[in-house]
Amino acid sequence: MIVANLYSHLNGYEYMMVHRKKLWDEIVRAINDIDANQYTKLSKAKPSLGKIHYDQKALNKQFEHILFPQDWKSVKTPYYVTGDIKTAREIAGIRDKSEQKRIIESNGFEAIRTNNQVDFVKDRVAVEVQFGKYFSVAYDLHVKHTFFFLRNDIDVGIEIVPTRAMCLKMDTGVAWFENEVANVIREGRSNPTVPIVMIGIEPEHIDI
Repeated sequence: MIVANLYSHLNGYEYMMVHRKKLWDEIVRAINDIDANQYTKLSKAKPSLGKIHYDQKALNKQFEHILFPQDWKSVKTPYYVTGDIKTAREIAGIRDKSEQKRIIESNGFEAIRTNNQVDFVKDRVAVEVQFGKYFSVAYDLHVKHTFFFLRNDIDVGIEIVPTRAMCLKMDTGVAWFENEVANVIREGRSNPTVPIVMIGIEPEHIDI
């Protein structure tokens, strides 16, 4: 596959070029090393039943096979939340989950354990490969990447999504680059608050 397009939010791409060029090259090589036309399936979705589509799960696995041996890791971070708004604000800037739990319970509320997980993290760069439904990208940008950035765990979030051309050969409802970039631009320069690079990928040749 190729990097067909990219969008730099809050100078995310520029940061990668100056401070994390090696990691950027690893990400691009991973994209280039995957031949999407080798990973197809018969669609079970009603609008395209029986048609040959790209297999999103298989493509995600290929990124794992390439990036995990290069010391990229999936990171799952647990934390506690509460329905009490005052307490939620009190613990918003606290990293330590034990301290979050202590404050919630000392205020007389149930401490509810949850977590955030990102596909790949290395040297303060987080990467999400998103072949899921359209709402998943907004969750990645405004929850996952922002969560890890505000915890000071990462400096840049990278979101990899198919282009419209590739999306047309996938199941219905999949997020696509051109639309997601438009969504970010409409929100203004400072939202989300984390530097982001959005990468639109597609096969060099669509053979299905």
